[in-house]
Amino acid sequence: MREIKVDLITKKVAEALVKANKVLPDDVYQALSKAIKTESSELSKDVLSKIVLNADIAKDELAPMCQDTGMVVVFLEVGYDVHFDKDVYDAINQGVRNAYVEGYLRKSVADPITRVNTKDNTPAIIHTTLVPGNKIRIVLAPKGAGSENMSLVKMLTPADGVEGIKKLVLDSIFNAGGRPCPPIILGLGIGGNLEKSAQIAKEALMRNIDDVNPDPELAKLEAELLQEINELGVGPMGFGGKTTALAVKIAKHPTHIAALPVAINIQCHAARHLEIII
Repeated sequence: MREIKVDLITKKVAEALVKANKVLPDDVYQALSKAIKTESSELSKDVLSKIVLNADIAKDELAPMCQDTGMVVVFLEVGYDVHFDKDVYDAINQGVRNAYVEGYLRKSVADPITRVNTKDNTPAIIHTTLVPGNKIRIVLAPKGAGSENMSLVKMLTPADGVEGIKKLVLDSIFNAGGRPCPPIILGLGIGGNLEKSAQIAKEALMRNIDDVNPDPELAKLEAELLQEINELGVGPMGFGGKTTALAVKIAKHPTHIAALPVAINIQCHAARHLEIII
């Protein structure tokens, strides 16, 4: 049994969230830079260039890359052989609190009815999984509302099949237009039930932008959807062109024989996420 003092978790979470808001992950940065060279529209080339320039300024000046510094989503993996000296959830939320208050990041969390702000960006949304070993893995994603608001869960029927899934995705991306701040990364969760499909869709967004799905069927569907999304003509920030999406990431889970839940979770070009292993 390995004991982990939660004060260390608080410290690491705070540091990571400040960095995640100010430094775009390299895989996303490289994908944006590559898109400038392949984009056909001069206006969209200019938009992409400004997005990359914004990321450069944010990194150099240690300033948030977007005014929406997100609601914090946490994927927490805990080894079976780990013992915490105090409440790990309190520790994570204290890390969020420290990052947003002391790091001068915008506090964007409020009561859904009264709209009264919590003033420290807590609570975080925490998904926990138990795994073998004596370490913990924390993936942090400060998720903005612009792209989140364009996301959805739809209960299709089994008869809709893959073509129904593709139609739902393409219709949703086309109708969203420039509102989720494209170029986007699309997380697609297929199966499970209502809440499971949404969770795996968001978790799929944590994958490296250049990786290939180990499931051949899903890898094929990812490639097809990416091509078809980029043929919609929405383009960077909705100004047209062929760079509407940088990647499509799909996850699936067994489902009920009478159901076909599909969740679309959209991530804007400020694809902020960072991993901690303790």
